[in-house]
Amino acid sequence: MTAPDEDFASMLDASISARNRSSKIKVGSPAGGVIVQISDSTIFVDVGTRSEAEIDRSELTDKDGDLTVQVGDSIRATVARGGDQPKLVMSLSRGHALDVSAIEMARDAGVPVEGVVRNAVKAGLEIDLSGIRAFCPASQVDRTYTEDLTIYEGQSMQFKVLEVRDNGRSVVVSRRALLEAARLEQADELLAGLAEGAIVEGTVISLKPFGAFVDIGGVEGLVHISELGEGRVDQVADVVSVGEVVQVKVLAVEHPAPGSKDRAKIRLSMRSSDRSAAPRRSSQDRAKVVPGTVTGVEIYGVFVQTELGQGLVANRELDLPTGGDPRRAFPTGTEVQVAHLGADPNGRLRFSIKKVAEIQARAEYEAFQATPSGAKGVKGMGSLGDLLKSRLGDVDVPDAVPSKPEEPDTSTSSAARRRKVSR
Repeated sequence: MTAPDEDFASMLDASISARNRSSKIKVGSPAGGVIVQISDSTIFVDVGTRSEAEIDRSELTDKDGDLTVQVGDSIRATVARGGDQPKLVMSLSRGHALDVSAIEMARDAGVPVEGVVRNAVKAGLEIDLSGIRAFCPASQVDRTYTEDLTIYEGQSMQFKVLEVRDNGRSVVVSRRALLEAARLEQADELLAGLAEGAIVEGTVISLKPFGAFVDIGGVEGLVHISELGEGRVDQVADVVSVGEVVQVKVLAVEHPAPGSKDRAKIRLSMRSSDRSAAPRRSSQDRAKVVPGTVTGVEIYGVFVQTELGQGLVANRELDLPTGGDPRRAFPTGTEVQVAHLGADPNGRLRFSIKKVAEIQARAEYEAFQATPSGAKGVKGMGSLGDLLKSRLGDVDVPDAVPSKPEEPDTSTSSAARRRKVSR
C-alpha cells in the first residue's frame, strides 16, 4: 500500500511537470502533438498540457472539404492561444483578421500566413493578408522561375513573412521558402524509405555531358549516360530534356556520414532491362511527318496531340530564334506539322518541328533519285519538275527551261536552209 506522503509527492511532481509543459506553450511558438479526438468542428491534440489543445477542423481539410488526418496522427502547428487549453493554427490569417503585431509574431516564429493574390506586377505579386498589404518578389513565388505571374491571381496561398517595415506598411513575404522547407521534409522521409531496386518517377532537372540529374521527390539522383538506354548514347539531350517526367530504377543509395552536410548520392537507371520494356518503333515511323495540335506549353517544350498520340516537342526542336517565347509562338490550339523522332525509354513520344523541312526535303530527293531520267518533267531533269510543281503549287513550270535566249542564225537565211534540206 502506498503511503499518503508518497501519493502527495507523486501528485506534486505531476502538477509541477504539467505546469512546466504549459509554460513551454507560448503564443507564436511551434507545438507538436498527437491527435486524440475529432469532432464535427474541432480536432483535439495532446501537446502535453493539462487539457488537449484545440484546432479547427477546417484547418486540416483539403479543397474539397475532406479531412486529411485521423486519430493517432502526429501534427505540428503554431500556438495561437496559450494556457492550459491552447488554441492551435496551421497558419495565421485563415479566416481571421491580422494586425501588425500578428505579422511580426509570424515573422519571428516562422509561422506561415495565408493570403490572397490580388495582382501580378512585373516584379512580383501583391498579396492581401486579411487586410494587410504585402509583396512577394517574383524570385520568391516558386522554386523555379515563373514567366507569367498572372496565373496566380485570385489564388489563396501560404507565405513566410520575411520583413516587416514602417509599422506594417511594407511587408515582404515568400512562398518559395515554404516550398523549399516542405521539399526538405519530404526528402528526409523519402530517403528513410528509399531502397535499391525501387522503381520511382522523377523529373529531369539538369543535363550534363556525363548524364542527367533527376528529382525523385525532393532528392536528386544521377542517371549516368551509360544508363540512359540499351544502346550507346552519344549525347544526353538525345534521350531526355529538362522538365521531362521519367521512370527510373534506384541502383544505389550512399548516405552521408552522421553530422555531415553532404547530400546523399543516388545512382539511377533508365535502361529498359532494369524496368519495364518500353515500346519501340521502326525507323520508318520515326521519320514520319504528321499533323498535330498544340495542347499545352511548358518551360521545357510544347505538347502536341497527333494521330500517333500525344508527345513532346522539346524547346531545342521548336525552331525558335534565340530568346523566342514558345507561349507566343505556339499557343494552345495551334495546328503544326511535326516529325516523329520515336519514343524515349519510358515510351513517351518525341517530336520535332525543326526537322520537318529536312525530312520532307530528304524524302523528295529520294523520290527524285528513284525516278528514271526519261520520266516526264523538266527536260533533262527527270521528275524534278514534278517536285518543283508540288512545292510551288499551281505555279506553271515550263516543259523546257532554256539556259539563255536563242540567237538568230545570221550566217544562213531560212530560205537557204530550206533549199539545203530539199536537196
